[in-house]
Amino acid sequence: MKTLDRIALSVCFCLFSTAALAHEGHNPSVPEEPATTATVAAPATGTRDAKTWFTDTPLLDQNGQTLRFYSDALQNRVVLLNVIFTSCTDACPLITRKLKEVREVLGDKADGITFISLTSDPLRDTPAVLKAYTLKQGVDDPHWLFLTGNKAQMELVLGRIGQIVPTPEQHSTQLIVGDVANKRWSKIRPDAPAAAIAQRLQLLTMPVVGR
Repeated sequence: MKTLDRIALSVCFCLFSTAALAHEGHNPSVPEEPATTATVAAPATGTRDAKTWFTDTPLLDQNGQTLRFYSDALQNRVVLLNVIFTSCTDACPLITRKLKEVREVLGDKADGITFISLTSDPLRDTPAVLKAYTLKQGVDDPHWLFLTGNKAQMELVLGRIGQIVPTPEQHSTQLIVGDVANKRWSKIRPDAPAAAIAQRLQLLTMPVVGR
């Protein structure tokens, strides 16, 4: 593996080993941070294969289709990841609407970017429930996956993106954006302007210079 690849992949695993901002709607004691894009710095050492790290855990999308988390949802894509639960009445629907706005800002470029919303409440959020949520929120989009599974599957996948979720309400609202093929990852506050989030995603679709 090239040195650049090692550094970039290390960024990825530093990102997902760091505790993220908790669900503000249920935990108002969490200190506020600027509503800006934050690029995660690389650790001094450490690298792993991305497929091994993220795992190919089988999950179900909102249409009841089985997808392997890395091979089918992440591999070779520019992605935006977030965590929701459908019975949430505050932060989750607000963020979902923000992300809908992001896709509208992206316009035709949105088709090249996959949004992935993972549930923190898999016992309730079945594929049918997720499908109803997408229709209610107006986000039933082939380039926006809403993923669920059994409790063990979701705990594993959420843990790999830095989310230890004892209860559905304790998930992070922070957004994770990544160019999976080139191992470039960033975290973004969900209260960042839709245009700023869209701009960051567009930057990730640009070719990497010098590779």
